[in-house]
Amino acid sequence: MKKLLSFHINLGRRFVIGVPYGWLLVFFVLPFLILLRISVTDMAGGIDPFAPLIETKPGAWHIMLRYQNYFSLFIEGGAGSAAEVWQGLGNTIYMEAYKTSLKYALLTTLLCLLIGYPFAYFLARARPSIRPALLMMVMLPFWTSFLLRVYAWKGILADEGMVNNVLLWLGVIHEPLAMLYTDVSMLVGMTYVYCPFMILPLYANLVKMDMRLLEAAHDLGASPWTAFWLITVPLSKAGIIAGSMLVFIPSVGEFVIPSLLGGAENIMIGRVVWDEMFSSNNWPRASALSVLMIVLILVPLAFYYRASNAQETPHGH
Repeated sequence: MKKLLSFHINLGRRFVIGVPYGWLLVFFVLPFLILLRISVTDMAGGIDPFAPLIETKPGAWHIMLRYQNYFSLFIEGGAGSAAEVWQGLGNTIYMEAYKTSLKYALLTTLLCLLIGYPFAYFLARARPSIRPALLMMVMLPFWTSFLLRVYAWKGILADEGMVNNVLLWLGVIHEPLAMLYTDVSMLVGMTYVYCPFMILPLYANLVKMDMRLLEAAHDLGASPWTAFWLITVPLSKAGIIAGSMLVFIPSVGEFVIPSLLGGAENIMIGRVVWDEMFSSNNWPRASALSVLMIVLILVPLAFYYRASNAQETPHGH
């Protein structure tokens, strides 16, 4: 009987652990492998992104892997002399798109943190009776279509939009400000869309904080600002990291908001992938761009989590 019970417990434990692993395998690893396979496909002027990678001829096998799809991301114009290759290294439209995407993703994450942290702190310190209503206000935008919310900002920030009309009526400006299709409009749209993803993890972390720690700090003579920086912020580190990842990762590959609110000079990697896949019909290069973007995100995350685990694990264990 004990053996049977132990078997069922182990089976249930393996099932519970296996479900998230199965989810990652089906919805992350498998699509990533498909992208990786397409990225080295030699279409040779054809239209099949799943063209065979191995060609069988009498007495020999020919492996047809096109690594040029990756080289072209870093080197403009392909092969050349060593000096030309070194001079052109990294000076491609793809690298510029990566740099632009990382810049706007970092700025969006910073703005979301600056706006979201005070809001989450207010939520966590609000009376328990009104917290559900405040949380519903944070999540209320998700009840509306994403495209409608982005299009609404076009009307708000346009030359004849609400912001310019109010400023003109107040006499602050004498002619409309050019806000649409600029860095400002794109950052406003991305911050608005992704701010709830920063607020919710921060709130979940701050609401569980032991308030007695702040009371002890005040009793020892710490000012509210000192107690905030030395106690609240370090204890909310997990929420800051989780919220930052939830904002930064989708912001890097954002396509809709830059297309609708950004200018022509603000080309982000999501738009470049779209153009390569649907305008140029170059699926291997689009897949190579996507694989490189995934690697650029996952490798730093892996090093960070490894360092965090090393710090948290006591020596000798």
